Amino acid sequence: MGVPEQLAARMSMAEQHEYLRARFSRRTMISGGAVTLGAVAGGAFVPGAVAQAATKTSVPTRTAARTESVDGALVAPFGRHLAWGSDPRTEITVSWQVPVPVKKPFVRIGAHPWDLSHKIDAEVRTLFTPAGVGASGNHTQYYVHAKLTHLRPGRTYYYGVGHAGFDPAEAHLLGTLGTFTTAPAHKESFTFTAFGDEGVGYHGLANNSLLLGQNPAFHLHAGDIAYADPAGAGQTADAGFDSRVWDQFLAQTESVAKSVPWMPAYGNHDMEAWYSPNGYGGEDARWNLPDNGPDKKNLPGVYSFVYGNTAVISLDANDISFEIPANLGISGGTQTKWLEAQLKKYRASKDVDFVVVFFHHCAYCTSTSHASEGGVRQEWVPLFEKYTVDLVINGHNHQYERTDVIKAGEVTKKLPIGGTAYPETDGVVYVTAGAAGRSLYAFTAPVSYEGHENEVESVASFINTKEGKVNETVAWSRVRYLDYSFLRVDVTLASRGRLATLKVRGIAETGEEVDHFTVARRVR
Repeated sequence: MGVPEQLAARMSMAEQHEYLRARFSRRTMISGGAVTLGAVAGGAFVPGAVAQAATKTSVPTRTAARTESVDGALVAPFGRHLAWGSDPRTEITVSWQVPVPVKKPFVRIGAHPWDLSHKIDAEVRTLFTPAGVGASGNHTQYYVHAKLTHLRPGRTYYYGVGHAGFDPAEAHLLGTLGTFTTAPAHKESFTFTAFGDEGVGYHGLANNSLLLGQNPAFHLHAGDIAYADPAGAGQTADAGFDSRVWDQFLAQTESVAKSVPWMPAYGNHDMEAWYSPNGYGGEDARWNLPDNGPDKKNLPGVYSFVYGNTAVISLDANDISFEIPANLGISGGTQTKWLEAQLKKYRASKDVDFVVVFFHHCAYCTSTSHASEGGVRQEWVPLFEKYTVDLVINGHNHQYERTDVIKAGEVTKKLPIGGTAYPETDGVVYVTAGAAGRSLYAFTAPVSYEGHENEVESVASFINTKEGKVNETVAWSRVRYLDYSFLRVDVTLASRGRLATLKVRGIAETGEEVDHFTVARRVR
């Protein structure tokens, strides 16, 4: 299935994509039933030659005829998820799925559930996966997006998604409405949440129910989102790839994501070679993220936004990963240059107190599975330190781990549970929050968390380098918790000359607090 394993191990994502497209010829595609419909409707997600061939070849199929005749009144949208635009005060995208093609999809919004007169047309992005690419047969998915602009800051809006035959403004469909609240025009205290590596299953559901209870302004997902590709090696030799897992994931997260902007960074399990040379063609169909990054074509998961007094930067560590090199060097260095420009800009802004960076591969972690990524330490850690980043959030390793305060690879200050870090003078704190739902990993050292502290002098670990794994013994591993969990961050304001704070808490699936610490910065 897909690319033979012995070849995939030596191929980049772009090379695997080219191999797959050559293998699944026009003849194979045309015989696939739903492909004509998918290719024509979603040319943006099918290479030009294939889309052109499908357009020229009118092949009536039972699948296409059946789906085109479905009454829109019988088709209910699902999997709603929100994402900020470049300015969370005025821009948001509403996204959702439909199981079959629909006509004239739209969003209705208004200040009240009984006043949804404002109607915005939506865009359908069709994603076709043929039999032979993974575990399923021919499969077509329909993702719908509507970008809303010129919204009012600090306003709660009601919205409903629909299409011809299904109008959420009708009385019997008012129960399908959702809400969202734009970022305030002026700085206010707020909360956000974060984790990585959720997938589909009970523990993801449990964490989501707790997330909603935190009333976050937004949620950060630090890569490895749905696990449609369970291998995560950036290789399509994995016969377990199943694009339909995304349907399950978006249905699972809808309880949160329909009202809380769900902002992902992309991890190794999010590279899917069939759809595009960079592996992110599927993500382009499913998400509509801020388009202010350095390279929307190759790095769609790289972007930034400012909410209140806090700047958030999403990075794509696949670009610099020595451990999983399928997309190594894809940006040609432009991502790192963009990162420095963003950090410089935000540090010069009097409106920004805190800078939070999140991405998938860990800068500092002692997991027995992936541990630390040398590419991150080489390319980005010096910039985090130069511009005194306040908090770095990672996934990849399926556990909770938090460091002391680090600068130049050394502990500059021990940060016990309940302690306070001052990035301007101390250094950077790194949190691995990768226990959102997938099977857990392990530590070499004993666990140590709130109420169960077990301090050790050093921990045996390793770092992934260009030459391979290199063992290291580290002193910076402060908190280690081995069960399902997520991160809550409370952002508080301060007047000029006083200390604004990030109060960071690790919260277990049970609701138990397993870690807490504070990051403080004097307001200019």
